[in-house]
Amino acid sequence: MKRVMQKFLPAGDALLQMLVVHLPSPVKAQAYRYKQLYTGPSDDKFAKSISVCNQDGPLVMYVSKMIPSTGSRFTAFGRVFSGKVVGGGKVRIMGPNYTFGTKEDVSTKNIQRVVVMMGAKEYSVDDIPAGNVAGLIGVDQFIIKTATITEGANVDCHPLATMKYSVSAVVQKAVEPKHPRDLPKLVEGLKRLAKSDPLVEITYSESGEHIVAGAGELHLEICMKDLRELSGVEITEGKPVVSFRETVIDESSQMCLSKSPNKHNRLYVKAQPVCNELVEKIEDGKEINAKMDPKARGKYLERNFTETWGDEARKIWCFGPDAVGPNMVVDMTKAVQYLNEIKDSVVAGFQWATKEGVLCDETMRGVRMNVFDVTLHADAIHRGGGQVIPTARRVFYASQLTASPRFQEPVFLCEIQCPSHCVGQVYSCMAQKRGEVTEEIAQGGNMVNIKSFLPVMESFGFTSYLRSQTGGQAFPQCVFDHWQTMNADPLEEGSKAYEIVMDTRGRKGLKTELPKLDKFLDKL
Repeated sequence: MKRVMQKFLPAGDALLQMLVVHLPSPVKAQAYRYKQLYTGPSDDKFAKSISVCNQDGPLVMYVSKMIPSTGSRFTAFGRVFSGKVVGGGKVRIMGPNYTFGTKEDVSTKNIQRVVVMMGAKEYSVDDIPAGNVAGLIGVDQFIIKTATITEGANVDCHPLATMKYSVSAVVQKAVEPKHPRDLPKLVEGLKRLAKSDPLVEITYSESGEHIVAGAGELHLEICMKDLRELSGVEITEGKPVVSFRETVIDESSQMCLSKSPNKHNRLYVKAQPVCNELVEKIEDGKEINAKMDPKARGKYLERNFTETWGDEARKIWCFGPDAVGPNMVVDMTKAVQYLNEIKDSVVAGFQWATKEGVLCDETMRGVRMNVFDVTLHADAIHRGGGQVIPTARRVFYASQLTASPRFQEPVFLCEIQCPSHCVGQVYSCMAQKRGEVTEEIAQGGNMVNIKSFLPVMESFGFTSYLRSQTGGQAFPQCVFDHWQTMNADPLEEGSKAYEIVMDTRGRKGLKTELPKLDKFLDKL
């Protein structure tokens, strides 16, 4: 039967035919997609050229993936949206952190060769025009994961929008070389893995571990296989661990005060939660983001979130962490002298605090810090960054601890296909793994499609467990869906969240005891 079907409908030919029939051509697709793709004005020469896929226009190319080639080199693979990419030409490379008009994350370099990628082989060509995919050789040192490429002289070209993924790196694993002498090779392999996989995140913890974060258990397995090939060394893997987010569910129970080391500056702050809908919109970044004009952002908040945002909607100082996350500092002060001079220091303390939350150094999510009052020394030398940054961090931590801190855990959307007589076993498996079935759809041929939410923490070994319970007849597919606030109080000994705090603190080499509020709070 299989052989007959292979002859009747060869997979390669059928897939190619399907792409040709159903996907729009670059000329048709770019005409309606260019406004979402190009971050600059939709009437400049670059936008117009992208909209008509003009191969005689200015060069605009998006590099979406770095593919390992010979030695330690990479081929930058992407699509040409406008103009022609030519071998030997001088190009301007704009990274994902480049902001138009600045000199950060932008460089100029000559392309050595342009190649067409055909399966595992590369064929050199003189140039590749708009509408095609291309491989570039010689620019890999200047690109980490993705980049926008234009001609060297085109300083007025805006970058293309960075790709958004429906999944995020929520499962972590610590890795180390089997033999300590191989550590430099492992570090080089990790750098190459970070380049070649757009989703993977590599971090180095204070306890000396190299941590690889991926989208799930299967993705991490593939990363480990790639890492062994890229580094060429034997590696030892730790257990997979889930990354959490720290949040709050109430307003701070008291006004939090922190004094600077010299006792001349004081910050009065309270924390409160940000509603989940707004957090998701900030993370999405389409309707509201950190780069918007403050007035436009204020109007948007006043119009769509009237219950929680009033006049202060235009007084958001910053978002965090990394200046784009779903946490924010809001100025609620009235007539404070020298306030603008310490703004940068408070923002720096906030970025630090949101990157490493108070409970166990996990990232904060959905926390709004309201600065109610500030007392500052009259002399500028006594209110510098060295005085204000650690004070701001302490007061933000105190505000978090007094506002009913909670954990948010990542949740997978799990789709399970199985015969109708296995539905009972699937439900019992879900119940044991804290899963929640949301939908059951009967399909043709006695098959059932079950949609459910499964905490990522419970997903390790879930596939094999489900197969063993259903005799191999159920097939699960998991994709990251949302963050869910855990009801357990992490400050209450014996609770599930308290165990997570202790495990995470122990793993990260922190003190295995809860942070005390007195450490961050000063008396009025």
